[in-house]
Amino acid sequence: MESTIASHVPVLLKETIDALGVRAGGRYVDGTLGRAGHTREILARGGEVLGIDRDDQALREVAAQVQAEPDRFKGLTVAKGNHGDLERVARENGWEDVDGILLDLGVSSPQLDEAGRGFSFLRDGPLDMRMDRSGGVTAADLVNGESAERLEAIFRELGEERDARRIARAIEKARTAHAIATTAELADLVARTVGRHGAHHPATRVFQALRMAVNDELGELERALDGGLRLLKGGGRFAVITFESLSDRMVKRFFAAHVGRNVSLQQGGERWEGAAPRATAVTRRAVVATDFETKSNPRARSAKLRVIEKERN
Repeated sequence: MESTIASHVPVLLKETIDALGVRAGGRYVDGTLGRAGHTREILARGGEVLGIDRDDQALREVAAQVQAEPDRFKGLTVAKGNHGDLERVARENGWEDVDGILLDLGVSSPQLDEAGRGFSFLRDGPLDMRMDRSGGVTAADLVNGESAERLEAIFRELGEERDARRIARAIEKARTAHAIATTAELADLVARTVGRHGAHHPATRVFQALRMAVNDELGELERALDGGLRLLKGGGRFAVITFESLSDRMVKRFFAAHVGRNVSLQQGGERWEGAAPRATAVTRRAVVATDFETKSNPRARSAKLRVIEKERN
């Protein structure tokens, strides 16, 4: 367990906590607690944290950290749940009008490193991909049970895969002989179907699409954004770290809608147009990792941080 915890490096740590404006006595919701990398820094700056995660393994590892270093984790409350339900989970735990919310989306390093989780084609394991392994469909269920048309839509819409149709048809044909059960089987099938071009493995987008479908990642994100903004007090800040374009576009558009814009009126003057509640941009454009961070933590290469502040009434 110790090596697993040590292998996880929080992305954009200083940039995120600085942008949240963490203050002593403030109350913050980490909707994607993971191995508590960002949460530890919030606590170190004197904040209190409600950490939410649906991954039982992550929750067990955080519990082990708390047991080993109780003083370091004073002010932490942990709850199991999806970040899409963060508003409900927070209110159920007595957290109202919080000072900040953090979402660090995507798959953590320990999840990728454990073959049994089925997130990565770099380590052969069962096609699972569930963040919460207590229930729900697996990637194998989708690959072996969905129609070719539905698989094509998943690969095209969630993976932005250009060869979605060819891959879906190849899966349909292959599974008539036997079920596709492991990450290596699927990755090899995709590679044989479309060939290898460029630096990335040809199955990269297929695996992304399946993971997002299994965990309803865009649906969870939409609910988290809506609920999180309601939960924030005036002056509270909302920080989101994304790792792929679909989630980043959703965050960018949601934040932009609430920041709004001033529109010139024909009769003179201006009128603000946007979605309520109104917010101001803390980061004018996405914050990305420095070259130094990407060299030491390659996962940071695709990370983008966006932050807004809810305006006071």
